[in-house]
Amino acid sequence: MEDGSQSSEQLVVVDDDDDDLPPIDDTPDLDIDLEDDDDHDSCHGLPHHINHQDEAEEETRCDDSFAANEKCFMAPPAPGMEFDSYDDAYSFYNSYARALGFAIRVKSSWTKRNSKEKRGAVLCCNCQGFKLLKDASSRRKETRTGCQAMIRLRLIPFDRWKVDQVYLDHNHSFDPDRAHNSKSHKKSSSAATKTIPQPPLHVQVRTIKLYRPLSPPTDPTHDHVQSSRRLDLSGGFRALQDFFFQIQLTSPNFLYLMDLRDDGSLRNVFWIDARARAAYSHFGDLLLFDTTCLSNAYELPLVAFVGINHHGDTILLGCGLVADQSFETYVWLFRAWLTCMLGRPPQTFITEQCKAMRTAVSEVFPRAHHRLSLTHVLHNIFQSVVQLQDSDLFRIALNRVVYGCLKVEEFEIAWEEMIIRFGLTNNETIQHMFQDRELWAPVYLKDTFLAGALTFPLGNVAAPFIFSGYVHENTSLREFLEGYEAFLDQKYTREALCDSESLKSIPELKTTHPYESQMAKVFTMEIFRRFQDEVSAMSSCFGVTQVHSNGSASSYVVKEREGEKVRDFEVIYETSAAAQVRCFCVCGGFSFNGYQCRHVLLLLSHNGLQEVPPQYILQRWRKDVKRLYVAEFGSGRVDIMNPDQWYEHLHRRAMQVVEQGMRSKEHCRAAWEAFQECANKVQFVTEKPS
Repeated sequence: MEDGSQSSEQLVVVDDDDDDLPPIDDTPDLDIDLEDDDDHDSCHGLPHHINHQDEAEEETRCDDSFAANEKCFMAPPAPGMEFDSYDDAYSFYNSYARALGFAIRVKSSWTKRNSKEKRGAVLCCNCQGFKLLKDASSRRKETRTGCQAMIRLRLIPFDRWKVDQVYLDHNHSFDPDRAHNSKSHKKSSSAATKTIPQPPLHVQVRTIKLYRPLSPPTDPTHDHVQSSRRLDLSGGFRALQDFFFQIQLTSPNFLYLMDLRDDGSLRNVFWIDARARAAYSHFGDLLLFDTTCLSNAYELPLVAFVGINHHGDTILLGCGLVADQSFETYVWLFRAWLTCMLGRPPQTFITEQCKAMRTAVSEVFPRAHHRLSLTHVLHNIFQSVVQLQDSDLFRIALNRVVYGCLKVEEFEIAWEEMIIRFGLTNNETIQHMFQDRELWAPVYLKDTFLAGALTFPLGNVAAPFIFSGYVHENTSLREFLEGYEAFLDQKYTREALCDSESLKSIPELKTTHPYESQMAKVFTMEIFRRFQDEVSAMSSCFGVTQVHSNGSASSYVVKEREGEKVRDFEVIYETSAAAQVRCFCVCGGFSFNGYQCRHVLLLLSHNGLQEVPPQYILQRWRKDVKRLYVAEFGSGRVDIMNPDQWYEHLHRRAMQVVEQGMRSKEHCRAAWEAFQECANKVQFVTEKPS
């Protein structure tokens, strides 16, 4: 692959083996240089000489060559990352911090005894620690919160620096404005502008090492086979390469990453377009990992990251081609995706049941709620009970157990009765599914937001597939690539039509209830229709009874008629000092769907509320929100001394106008006239003498 043909947006990812050097703390001949006066206790018990320096001196370190080019999207720091120098490592963490909205400083550093050569360091968030008692009376505003976010670096052979410990969680909110004015970011921006010349295009290609942690081998033969796997594209590599280059010509923010073996052969590939990265900022609360092609042994080893938009439709948030289904492959793939999203994990991540995948999720997305796809779970159950696949009795019984149970004890008893009734006690698949029940059974997921993804039609057990009708069992890579952009265009057109329908059409009301007319003005058409079903179902609910009260919180029972049966649903109703209402129903409807259930709606009406409280109207479902699918990375502030930031700021704003101009002929005409006016105005600007 010729360097000259690569875009500055490309990230080439290579693999390497880890080293076995001991950690810094095990090296006895090092001096420790504490940069932070608040951190004296961090080295108690270590037989080292301690030198104290002014913290501000190290906080101003600034050879920020990574941050000089905002177009390079930083991966979140991860154990195993390597850098050519300490300054590169510092600059990397500083750029990552600036993108998220916090500042950093050097907490401590290690030098070789009788030498000034740095051997290790800990870089931390500048909110780390607390002021000393002697400084507590200072007039300066207290900004320390005891934050523990940090990375630890150590020098390894060949004078390279390696990240060997990472803590990403912060205990405070990010403040981009204050961080932008911190010493670490101010100095880095000015230094980059003044001292670092812009390299030619082919030199700007960034190489990021996404290391592959080794899983504990359970079968040496299997481990060897997996590690030797290569991605078989059946002669389609050239088509893939041309596909990437062609898209980059028209979409500069398109990214692709390649996982290469030591011999240069291809192992895995990941790519994502600019629209997907921008869409994630609107719909990053839920992410699904679609492995239909792998599960069904398709010719194309395709995987997809999928979100759900404001119409309840699936949207593509990244694609990959993988050589195998090993733990290390999934770790690489998840880190590649997270890299392109600037380290912003989803709230909920849904996958199929797979041990390697589950371990990889906990490695890369430790803060996300990992759940299993209910449709995949139930599909696997039906696949394992061949003798019952045509049994309507079993299908109805399974549906009743999964969806009909409101409490954990009720679910577990009903599950046991079901497997005994149908003779499935020794079915291994059933046993494994039950062991993981807390990851997929609705009764355990009432604290997990699912954006309507918890669906399983009674007559259909096929798992949803985002490429349904486009990718088939024998679809080749070349066929997939040739139709890829047409597939995306079809998705985008559908979304645009749904937007138009939601904005211009007046939905037909089925009741006279004020909640229905309220949401008809707010929700997109599809979400309103779903909510409308809940309003209509209020007619089957009755008998609101308060059973307990404790100050501002009360417990109610709402009865619902289901055929000839009547069920009780417990609803908790709370009011705060600010008169804000909070409700939680035992059915978990709001968490599952993103709008309130019929039981809560009846209780709100019973208590005299004429409108659904605003906290239960999610922005992700609103039709009046203008969603510009243009990536907004960075703090939004512009350093007037940095030409790189001029370009990024102007390009981002211009692309937002372009996105708006694509909505209709009238929008296009208005955007074109605005560009002409701007061009004429800028042409005659007189530069002020410096």
